[in-house]
Amino acid sequence: MRTLVAALVIATAAVACGPRQVEVHSAPAAASDAAVNVTNNLSEPVNVYVNSGGEDVFLGQVGGGSAMSLPVKGVSAGSTVTLKATRMSDKYTYSKGGVVLSGTYLWQVP
Repeated sequence: MRTLVAALVIATAAVACGPRQVEVHSAPAAASDAAVNVTNNLSEPVNVYVNSGGEDVFLGQVGGGSAMSLPVKGVSAGSTVTLKATRMSDKYTYSKGGVVLSGTYLWQVP
């Protein structure tokens, strides 16, 4: 009887402690459907922001005399926003309101 109980305990422990099939998934990366293609016609860089719901979200910096496509993250596609570009030298801000985020929006500063 003891032998039978011991064998049963060992068999149960072997099954319980054996390898398990585990699947690990990470959340899919949120794809940004919207982008702003900024052409900076100034001779100095600007910091570009999108304002949605009263909060500025930094998109990136565009050098003077250059253009850059900046993906818009953290704002839903189809939202109406205000774009802002702030000069580095004196913090003067250029803005464009009423922009609907869908696809790529072209914006020239100034």
